[in-house]
Amino acid sequence: MNKNYYAILMAGGVGSRFWPVSTSSFPKQFHDMLGTGETLIQKTFSRLSKIVPAKNIFILTNERYNDLVFEQLGGITQRQVVLEPAMRNTAPCILYAALKIQKENPDAVMVVAPSDHWIEDEQAFTNNIQTAFDTCEGEDVLMTLGIKPSFPNTGYGYIQYEKGTKSDVKMVAQFTEKPDYETAKSFLDQGNYLWNAGIFIWSVNSIVKAFQNLSPAMFDLFDKGMDSYNTSEESAFILENYPKAENVSIDYGIMEKSTNVKVLPATFDWNDLGTWGSLYDKLDKDVSDNAIVNGKTLLLNAENNMIRTSKGKLVVVDGLNDYIVVDKEEVLLIYPKKKEQDIKKVLNQVKDTFGEHYG
Repeated sequence: MNKNYYAILMAGGVGSRFWPVSTSSFPKQFHDMLGTGETLIQKTFSRLSKIVPAKNIFILTNERYNDLVFEQLGGITQRQVVLEPAMRNTAPCILYAALKIQKENPDAVMVVAPSDHWIEDEQAFTNNIQTAFDTCEGEDVLMTLGIKPSFPNTGYGYIQYEKGTKSDVKMVAQFTEKPDYETAKSFLDQGNYLWNAGIFIWSVNSIVKAFQNLSPAMFDLFDKGMDSYNTSEESAFILENYPKAENVSIDYGIMEKSTNVKVLPATFDWNDLGTWGSLYDKLDKDVSDNAIVNGKTLLLNAENNMIRTSKGKLVVVDGLNDYIVVDKEEVLLIYPKKKEQDIKKVLNQVKDTFGEHYG
């Protein structure tokens, strides 16, 4: 396995749209959301280790999740766990990790992958990452994987690529934030738009140079700590300086402003598992299109429901259609599937009314 291959596994999010299972103290990436026997972070680590040496997979997470990471990923070391002392979106943490890797191995190429994606064809994923690594080793380029859209989804960003290129790797023309339905439909009709999966590949030198040119203030903030990285002085420097970083995504801060971005249309099925509805889409259904995780159910006149309980719990439902039903310890959620995007707002109301204990 190539010693210059590295990965950043992004595992710092809260996943509030998966409440009440996902909470700020135990977020979704540490849960077995699909009832497979593996948590999302375990599944992602295993997938990345098929192409990246396990010791070169860095887990980027909030400092409060340090113990959870070690509980779920056996064999890793503290060197591999990059801790954020504050929530500052994806650009600062990616720069921080890239500088650490660059100091350790200036020849490194790296993939940045979220911990909560569901990818069934792992061999196709490995093949696509290999193609991207090969591209990034040969030129100064920032790469991303795009997902061929199957319907005009308004919940994803889109990547437009330049037509006419025979190569599998395409030059990116522009990024577009989440569009309305008619715009998304026109993207599919044009045929050269992909969903933005948030999976990035580049050499450490290319991404560090991009920050230096496009986000010089952030680069200067983290660059002044280079002497401390990978030493006992690192945590003190990061604790003092990380909260000063701009709160900005890698998409907005770097990718959308760069002129050397390429995209590879992915050849694997993909689901970002961002909501209960997206989880419902991936699960097996009964004859009435109900998706069940863990529980034993007696369902009467019930269709298109997403039901998740503790293992073995008996659930009886009559006359309920298109609902999310989630039972977790002190919380029972019964909520319309069509309003799933509002669960984050409901969680805030719950915490305001009943206290942070429930979130």
